[in-house]
Amino acid sequence: MTLRVLSIFGTRPEAVKMAPVVRELARHDQVESLVCVTAQHRQMLDQILSLFDIRPHVDLNLMRPNQSLAQLTAAIFTHLDPVLSQLKPHWILVQGDTTTVMAAALLAYYHRIKIGHVEAGLRSGDKWQPFPEEINRSVVGVVADLHFAPTEWARQNLLKENVPSQRIRVTGNTVIDALQWVVNLPLTPDAEALFRQHGLPPYHAGHASRLILVTAHRRENFGEPLENICHALRTLATDYGESLRIVYPVHLNPNVQEPVYRLLGNLPNITLLPPLDYLPFVHLMKHATLILTDSGGLQEEAPGLGKPVLVLRRVTERPEGVQAGTVRLVGTDFHTIVAETRRLLDDPQAYQAMAQAVNPYGDGKAAARIVQAILETEGIG
Repeated sequence: MTLRVLSIFGTRPEAVKMAPVVRELARHDQVESLVCVTAQHRQMLDQILSLFDIRPHVDLNLMRPNQSLAQLTAAIFTHLDPVLSQLKPHWILVQGDTTTVMAAALLAYYHRIKIGHVEAGLRSGDKWQPFPEEINRSVVGVVADLHFAPTEWARQNLLKENVPSQRIRVTGNTVIDALQWVVNLPLTPDAEALFRQHGLPPYHAGHASRLILVTAHRRENFGEPLENICHALRTLATDYGESLRIVYPVHLNPNVQEPVYRLLGNLPNITLLPPLDYLPFVHLMKHATLILTDSGGLQEEAPGLGKPVLVLRRVTERPEGVQAGTVRLVGTDFHTIVAETRRLLDDPQAYQAMAQAVNPYGDGKAAARIVQAILETEGIG
């Protein structure tokens, strides 16, 4: 029997974490591996597909300017439904917690197709943070047939929700698989030109040796929280002067662009960049002293490179990093952000305690465990 597996994803983070799984599926003769992308993030998705040499069999191309969550969800249902009818996969694989993941999993359930959920079991306990991801992944948790939990903590969350233990596999996080593959690749010519233009590593002669990498773009931080973050960054840049460099790739959403460029656009030691492709972003992570972020995936990736992470959120669905000491929640309070960043910049002992903590997210072999679990469930291999 040939097992037909359809991997469905739509955003850059999903593509990064699914790429190792797609590559692993292709290694098995017993598997017909198909890929469908919704293109929930068009431009950011395409560069990941190119980086990992993934050619989708189906591209729904659903991204539209300013579409609501309801419009996106409806579009995924409407356009993906005939794809599932035509391809008739035995399994679909989805990753994480986006609108694409929730809608694809529910539609697969309607078609009675088995569902594998990569990075299952993450929970913040607050249905509004992160929004709408917390509810999206909970919906997938109800319908999935195999739950690929990245950690034991995620497994325990699923058990508390009465998921049978035999349906859960602790695999590690596939982002570590992707990171280990990408981190040693050379910069592309376009990325080299951008880094030279802004004096970024390794073209940073004469610039500060300490670099803070920032990402902040979550919906729940729009408005006053993001302004607080920007004011904190402005204070740090002013106080440390030439000894510190802050690099902030700015999300294209106008709710992010407007306050960031207004508050941070005129400081010589703050570099505002357009959104970066994954490869140059990993390169910056590798050279950063520490990272400030409201992203989810960065809480997993940065510890893999020994980089302390200050999380610009009140809650996290990834507490393993907090417990391990690689990550600290600082929220969006101006004074807390400034104080915690200063502590890491000024106290070598505090910095080393976070930088040298053990990364709890795996060994880079998660994709192999996921594919093996599906094959074993089907009695193959």
